[in-house]
Amino acid sequence: MNLDATDLRLLALLQDDASLTNQALADRAGTSPATALRRVRRLEEGGVIERRVALLNPQALWAGHGGLTALVEITLDRQGAEHLEAFEARAVADAAVQQVWRVSPGPDFVLVAHVEGMPAYQALVQRLFTQDANVRNVKAFFSVKRAKFEPRLPLPPASAAG
Repeated sequence: MNLDATDLRLLALLQDDASLTNQALADRAGTSPATALRRVRRLEEGGVIERRVALLNPQALWAGHGGLTALVEITLDRQGAEHLEAFEARAVADAAVQQVWRVSPGPDFVLVAHVEGMPAYQALVQRLFTQDANVRNVKAFFSVKRAKFEPRLPLPPASAAG
């Protein structure tokens, strides 16, 4: 999809605040509301805008209730496409798993999971890692502080057509 300067302004604004009304978005982007609406729909239909969500602060959400974020490296015994896809499908389907990354070199996957506490993490381990005979190695890291979380992506330059 070719992105011009207007598309990029709209994307930058939506990355900062996806709750903007179409009128506010158009005003800040320097375009008409009809153009803003048409462009955002095109960006959604083209898959550039994957979805719009509210980002929750886990420290505020889980204050006084625990909560544990785990970054987990997974190495499989067999790395054939069907084995990678099978593990990936199981990890993606688990509600405790927030992110699934297939990586190289090193482990086969890196997962980010958020659970209520260590007993819930142990249940996740049992569901995804222990019961899967193809999981060779699991290495978990537990977050003690989230120093930065920025979901904003850098935007490419405007296409020559724009």
